[in-house]
Amino acid sequence: MQRIVPNIWCDGTADAAAEFYLRAFAGLPGTAHVRTDRYPTEGLLDFQRPLAGKTLTQELDLGGHRFILVNAGDEFAPNPSISFFVNADPSRMEDPRGTLDALWAELTDGGRVLMDLGPYPHSEHYGWVEDRHGVSWQLMLTDPAGDPRPAIIPQLMFCGPAQNRAAEALDHYLAVFDDATPGQRVTYGDMGHVPEGGPVEAGSIVFADARLRGEWVAAMDSAVAQDFTFTEGVSLMVQCRDQAEIDRLWEALSAVPEAEQCGWLKDRWGVSWQIVPEEMGELMERPGAFEALLGMKKLVIADF
Repeated sequence: MQRIVPNIWCDGTADAAAEFYLRAFAGLPGTAHVRTDRYPTEGLLDFQRPLAGKTLTQELDLGGHRFILVNAGDEFAPNPSISFFVNADPSRMEDPRGTLDALWAELTDGGRVLMDLGPYPHSEHYGWVEDRHGVSWQLMLTDPAGDPRPAIIPQLMFCGPAQNRAAEALDHYLAVFDDATPGQRVTYGDMGHVPEGGPVEAGSIVFADARLRGEWVAAMDSAVAQDFTFTEGVSLMVQCRDQAEIDRLWEALSAVPEAEQCGWLKDRWGVSWQIVPEEMGELMERPGAFEALLGMKKLVIADF
């Protein structure tokens, strides 16, 4: 089971987005539709009533990585503060460059190129694109001689109010999550290059990653000032073994009381997490479960 699952907020477009991503990622092994969940027809809040009976979530595997598309309103939207690395590894793929180029063509159609696809010091073939649904992807031809990484990895870019706090956040996550192990960590000072006039310092992170609950997550400090930061547009859902783990993670991560709702929380850096039991699907099938969920902040399994 994938213990940390990215959730992408969609402004009534989850069905169209699911179709788009399944087509775009069709060339990556492990891409498949998993399930569709729908809003109930009763017990909704006022703003949810137009969605009665419609799609609530679309669950997909893209390149073997689980994603959930949340069908809701225009309250939030993804931005590049959380993007997703797509690693085309020559040791695992028959035609990694061709696969990457085909995916690039799909994602740039109706999207916005943030960094052109081409050679860079960290990869001979790399590009960064924000697709038509506002989700950011970093496509990279991976050096097969390096440490192996999965095909898709979420990356947190610390910018705006969270600028230069990537190391602090990553250290906290490593302490909070069990089964956590550090990976690579490179600072601007290590690279011998601190951009003049920019927001980063010698100790700011160029790239770092860690394994949390068995899942790889990467982090960096933005090299330039940004006018955005983390939002609920992309959240990370942690599937917990039991109530004790829900309680512990909630206590360790939640830092914005007004953001607590239905298992969602926001940490001190602004990253949104959903702390849920691993049997959430079964709990939501119980009578009155949706109404019970709407009344909770931290989820209490016994109250479903």
